[in-house]
Amino acid sequence: MQYRQDKSGKDISILGYGCMRFGKNRFGSIDLAKAEREIMAAVAGGINYFDTAYVYPGSEAALGEILQKNQCRDSVKIATKLPHYLVKSRESMEKHFQEQLHRLRTDHIDYYLMHMLTDVNTWQRLKAIGVAEWIAEKKASGQIGQIGFSYHGNSTMFLQLLDAYDWDFCQIQYNYIDEFSQAGKQGLQAANRKAIPVIIMEPLRGGRLVGLLPAEAKAVFAAESRKRSPAEWALRWLWNQPEVTCVLSGMNSLEMVTENLRVASEARPGEFTEKEFQLIEQVKTIINSKTKVGCTGCGYCMPCPQGVDIPGTFRCWNAMYTENKQSGRNDYLMSTVLRAKASGASHCIGCGKCEPHCPQAISIRKELKSAAADLETFSYKVAEKAISWFRLW
Repeated sequence: MQYRQDKSGKDISILGYGCMRFGKNRFGSIDLAKAEREIMAAVAGGINYFDTAYVYPGSEAALGEILQKNQCRDSVKIATKLPHYLVKSRESMEKHFQEQLHRLRTDHIDYYLMHMLTDVNTWQRLKAIGVAEWIAEKKASGQIGQIGFSYHGNSTMFLQLLDAYDWDFCQIQYNYIDEFSQAGKQGLQAANRKAIPVIIMEPLRGGRLVGLLPAEAKAVFAAESRKRSPAEWALRWLWNQPEVTCVLSGMNSLEMVTENLRVASEARPGEFTEKEFQLIEQVKTIINSKTKVGCTGCGYCMPCPQGVDIPGTFRCWNAMYTENKQSGRNDYLMSTVLRAKASGASHCIGCGKCEPHCPQAISIRKELKSAAADLETFSYKVAEKAISWFRLW
């Protein structure tokens, strides 16, 4: 295993274990025996970063039980997340945090994140109820080691969040398709300039850069002489970048653990040749040919006076057709509704201020209407209304 350093100089394995997708048994609950075999194989292989969250069903409790049973809590680092969208007071923060310690069977969290922190206004709301003072107390007591945030949204807002607090680390969605969307390469490099380690989630887009690749893209990879799998290409593309600290993989088989450990032991920053970059670009071209709108995620159209996340909307709309409809809609829900102010496409009033700034000359107003029709289903509207009521309450 190779390691890169966190802000304090401690080693983090370049391959981290994403605990959101533990395998289930026939009753629909986590298969603990299976998860234990996979986690312990990962620990034996040198993985020391395990990522979970309060809202991952059963995940924290399963991880805590396995680590305690095998007496290896002190040899690994636990990362989990505060569900700030459920928090309305400092007392609520403490209640959720203590529940997490109980689930994880530990007295401290090594890396604690604000979960899905998508805009500065949300962070300011948390500060208003005392989150900064609460964090300072927890760090002083040793109950929290380092503090960060996980992010879904555009690069402009990500850059603002980087400057909003003295973060120890951050976590972003990043892969070769999202190179210029979400926080993107711009966000990755900005965090690196501030010496903020970056944890990567969704390196395979939830497996969609593997099994759900277009057939033509799979054929491009298959024709390459070294016969690397699509997953290996995606992981190596990330580890080629020295700004990437750790890549999370939701491994749910021993074979996957073994294979990812092998790749993590071999990959080196700066190893990609021009031919290999061209291979990735060829695959990206095929994937992008399936897209609905040619948005590159540059963000020149932003900010929208009505708060619409234009690049985020188009990214999710494209994902419906390059990946699958439900994944695109789920991403859209997370990116537009779980914010201090909803930013969905239907909030567009057709002012047109965005269109003169688009390098791709996209008819943004027209495309937003089409995107809203596709993305904002009945269930989306129910969720948006429910969250609006929750905020009022």
